[in-house]
This record gives sequence, C-alpha cells and structure tokens, in this order.
Amino acid sequence: QVQLVESGGGLVQPGGSLRLSCAASGFGLDYNTVGWFRQAPGKEREGVSCISSSDGNTYYTDSVKGRFTISRDNAKNTVYLQMNNLKPEDAAVYYCTTSRGIGSSCLYRYSVEIWGQGTLVTVSS
Repeated sequence: QVQLVESGGGLVQPGGSLRLSCAASGFGLDYNTVGWFRQAPGKEREGVSCISSSDGNTYYTDSVKGRFTISRDNAKNTVYLQMNNLKPEDAAVYYCTTSRGIGSSCLYRYSVEIWGQGTLVTVSS
C-alpha cells in the first residue's frame, strides 16, 4: 500500500522547536519531490516547504524562511521538517506530500500526488 505517515507533532511553546518526520511505504521517495503543507482551522491549506528530487533544491513559503528546514534521508525513505522558533500562527495540521511539480510549483496544491494523513502541531503557552 502506497502511503505517507507523518509523526512528530505535538504541543510546543512559542519559540520552541519540533521536528516532523514523514515515512513512505510502498514506494521509494528518492525519485519524488516531497514536501509539507499545513492547514489551520478556518484557513486554506498552504504549501510550507518542499525539496526537489532532481537537484535537491528546497523551497519555502515566506512566513517560514529562516525558521524551518526540510531535509530527506533516502536510505530511511523519510523526509523531515525541522521547525524552530515556532509561532502561534504556525499551529496547524501538517501534511506530508509527494509532488509532480517542477521548481517551486511543489508548494501548490495542484502539484500534489499523494497526501499523508496529517500530524497536529499546537503552539501555545
């Protein structure tokens, strides 16, 4: 069965850090562009970050640049999102994705091929 399974969400105080993980099963991530989306209550689902399969380029939405880092470990078939200096506005359900997009188009919903089930991140004091 082809699926993406996220983990690592939880409750963190503002200014804190979390690392999300996304493990793929049923297929290899190495030839896929992978990324993260998030959706906060009452808001549209938005692309957060993605990493290209072809050249390793990374892309971030403006609000997380300098705070979030995406990485991949092809040997473990896993992609990560390191989130530092978290803010209340980062609170959302975070979804792992694979994308057929080229370049920064992997940040847009139309490019997504596979969605994970999501993991909840809560940022609150």
